[in-house]
Parts: sequence; structure tokens; C-alpha cells
Amino acid sequence: MWRTEPTRAPAKTQSHERLDRRVGFCVFSESTMDQLTILAPGLIGGSVARAARARAIARRIVIWARRPETRLALGEQAWCTATCETPEEAVKGADLVVVATPVDRIVPLVRQVAALVKDGGVVCDVGSVKGEISRLGHVALNGRAHFVGSHPMAGSEKTGWEHGKADLFEGRTCFVTPAGSTDPGAVGTVVAFWRDLGAEVVTIDPDRHDEIVAHISHLPQVLASALCGYLSTRDPGWRNFAGAGLRDTTRIAGSDPRMWRAILEENRDEVLRALRHFQDDLQGFQAALANRDFVEVAARLERGRAYRDKFRPAP
Repeated sequence: MWRTEPTRAPAKTQSHERLDRRVGFCVFSESTMDQLTILAPGLIGGSVARAARARAIARRIVIWARRPETRLALGEQAWCTATCETPEEAVKGADLVVVATPVDRIVPLVRQVAALVKDGGVVCDVGSVKGEISRLGHVALNGRAHFVGSHPMAGSEKTGWEHGKADLFEGRTCFVTPAGSTDPGAVGTVVAFWRDLGAEVVTIDPDRHDEIVAHISHLPQVLASALCGYLSTRDPGWRNFAGAGLRDTTRIAGSDPRMWRAILEENRDEVLRALRHFQDDLQGFQAALANRDFVEVAARLERGRAYRDKFRPAP
């Protein structure tokens, strides 16, 4: 089971209020941490830094990026307090460390910095696969510090910290996926952090998370990519006639293939299960059409529309 964390009205006597005039919202951070560290920021990590600065969540925002030129560019941003040449240096003194690497690099990086994370410190990630990451991240910190998996359901087909936005998480779901023996206080820290960034937090078992996102995130990516891959084998000129329907359906096919390869490797079993179930349903659609059972075809179209119509309004 999972639960949506209730949004508590912040006590103004203990909160720091800040109006961000650029993004146009008034926010409260229930407590301001001394240092937030972000490792390897892309779109999500860059957005975390921007949002944390806009909402006065941390007094210092320290960032490590692998490339020197990226560190130089980040150091010039108003929302970055300092950059570091190594991840070990960046995590020193951090109250919260956000690991924003691709999913296949999260656990190795947590292991790399584990000895330097301060006692009682909290490490979370933003990866879209959670089972092994939540368990191995927890083990890597060995009870001295705390790992809490998390996954904000926000982003776009664009990559890179340059595309980050301070309001990216506003009204978006963020899964928090603690391992069974994770310290409740650390879980509370991560829940509060994402809520302060504007997200609606859902705490859930890591494996259950992977089943859900295999269907609502990873399967759509596979279908969009497969559809574009198939169309690429047809007449190349057809793409010039693409209308809004094809563009909307395949927007996410423009996502980074390297990032998605890592995600599909990490969540292979759940994605395969989702694909098998979808193929069964698609074959039912094909059979109805082949048999001229247009009543069944219409029923399937109506079922799809009804599901789509019940989506929550986009933030």
C-alpha cells in the first residue's frame, strides 16, 4: 500500500517565507537546512537547486558535476553557492545529499561518498527505478547515515541542468520509497523536503513503485520509441505530414536513449510484464478489428477515452 502525505499548514513562527517574483509563488519552508548538496545535476538536479533557492530551503547549495566546464558554468548561477571538484568534497557537512545521476550510477556514487557523509546525514536520489537502489543505497551507508529513495514524477524530453525550472515539482507527484528498516526521521526529512519543493508526496514500497512506473512511465516510453522506430522504416516523406496527434503521442520518443537504456535495464522484469499484458490487450483490439466486430472496437475506444478523461488536471 501507499499513502499520500497530508499537506500541513506551516507554522509561520517557525517557517521562512519567501516570495519568488520570477516564478510567482509564495512558499514556506518549515525548516531551513544549512547545506544541501546535489551530485551530478541534470534537468531534475538543476531544478532541485533552483527550487531550493527560490523557496529558501537551504542556506548553502553545493554542487558537484563531473565536467570542469559544467562546474564553471554552475558556479556562475545565482542559485549555486559553491561547486566542488570531487563528490567526496561536495558531501562534507551536507544535511541532505541529492544524487541526480542516471539510475545505473546512483548506487556506485553513494558507495563512493558513503564514508564522507556526516553522521546522521540523509541521502536521497531522483531515479525512476527504486527497488535495488533503495535497498543497496541503505546498505551502503551502513546505518551511520541514511538513504531514502525518491522519484519525482516531473521532467521532459529535454536534458541538462540548463533546462531546469524552479517550479518543475509544483503539484507533481513524488514517490518516497524507504527500505523496510529505514530510519523514520530520515524518511520524514525527505518527505518534508519534496513537499517544500511543491510536490505531492506518496510513500510506497520500492518494488510496488517499480511495478507502477513500469506501466505509467516506462511502457509509454517504449511504445512511443517503438512507434517512431517503426515509422522510420516506411516512406521517409510521411514524417512531413505529421499532425498534432502523432506529435503528441510520440513527444517522449525524443528523450535521451542512453538514459532510457539504463532505466529499462534496471526495471527489466517489470517492463517485460507490462509489455506482455499490453500485447495481450493489443491482440484483442487487432482481433476485434480483423473480425469486423466494430461494437468491440468502439467499446475499447470508449474505455481508453474514459481512462484518459479521469487523469488529474496537469499542474
